[in-house]
Amino acid sequence: MTRPRASLVSLSDTPWYHVVTRCVRRAYLCGFDRLTGRSFEHRRGWVELRLRQLAGVFAIDVAAYAVMSNHVHLVVRVDADRAAGWSDVEVLRRWRCLFRGPVVVERFLSPATRAGMTEAELDGVAGLVATYRARLADLSWFMRVLNESIARAANREDGVRGRFWEGRFRSQAILDETALLAVMAYVDLNPIRAGIAKTPEESAHTGIAARIADLQGDEAKAAPQPRQGSSHPPSSPAAASTEPTTDVRRAELWETALNRLPPAPLMPFGNPAECPAVIPFSFDNYLTLVDSLGRALHPRKRGSIPAELPDTLTRLGIAPERFVEHAGFLLKGFGAAIGAPQRLTALAARRECRYLRGVRRARALFTGNSAPSLTAA
Repeated sequence: MTRPRASLVSLSDTPWYHVVTRCVRRAYLCGFDRLTGRSFEHRRGWVELRLRQLAGVFAIDVAAYAVMSNHVHLVVRVDADRAAGWSDVEVLRRWRCLFRGPVVVERFLSPATRAGMTEAELDGVAGLVATYRARLADLSWFMRVLNESIARAANREDGVRGRFWEGRFRSQAILDETALLAVMAYVDLNPIRAGIAKTPEESAHTGIAARIADLQGDEAKAAPQPRQGSSHPPSSPAAASTEPTTDVRRAELWETALNRLPPAPLMPFGNPAECPAVIPFSFDNYLTLVDSLGRALHPRKRGSIPAELPDTLTRLGIAPERFVEHAGFLLKGFGAAIGAPQRLTALAARRECRYLRGVRRARALFTGNSAPSLTAA
């Protein structure tokens, strides 16, 4: 049975989530279309850029991502405390990066006209601020803007209408550091498991490739650049031959505003005791882990366990051979949450359900119980 999103994304349980969104009918709408012989690989760049742009507006950090030919993986952290700390003006300015909003918001943001606003108008603005603040820390709104903007651009390029993405994205709560490490590695290694890349740095449109490029000082690859020239989705012939409607003009203005947003940096690695908004691992260890596991997971070398794996897996209670064995089934093996068996059981009790799918897989994959939880700070 389909569960409401509010019950799947509970920040009191964890601010970390693994998100998957798929093209409709799992078609290769961001890859090579064998039926028409056309390549839509450039759309992967659109998605990568847009999610980095939105991360700079929403109170949502992107830890890892992999933009594939027919689906997208994200690992994100929702920072409700950051959104709560924004001033009213900051909230409204951020929202106007996404949507124009009512005229009363524009008047409030101008000191010259704010002084003449009535008490009723100010109360109305206060209500809008509360609504926008909640939306800017809402995973569903993040995915809505991401998916809708890409769908509009792709449909315009194809000269068609209709769905581009499946109706609902899938989200999995990440309950502890063990699960976070496993999920991030799973996401970053997607192109290698699929056989379309041999190494992490060759894995185009992934978070790990962007981090490596940043480490090497390759700015062009580290941060995707706003679309220019041929990267802009062209208007359809039908649209060009007719006078655009008000809705079309409004949509074009909206997309133009989004295209101007600068891409945000990826979430940094660090010590959560010093700063909660970090990935709680050493980047050097994580990079070694992903590079080593990538060689083990490549289709031509599947199952081999490299000897130089860092101790991160052992410290968090993950058996390397079990991780390699189960890595390809991480998404299917778990349901609404990923974590140690006892944390899945506790979450099921809080949600008043009999069980959460994945306990058996968790027992096989996560051998230890000492990994810290990822509850909101």
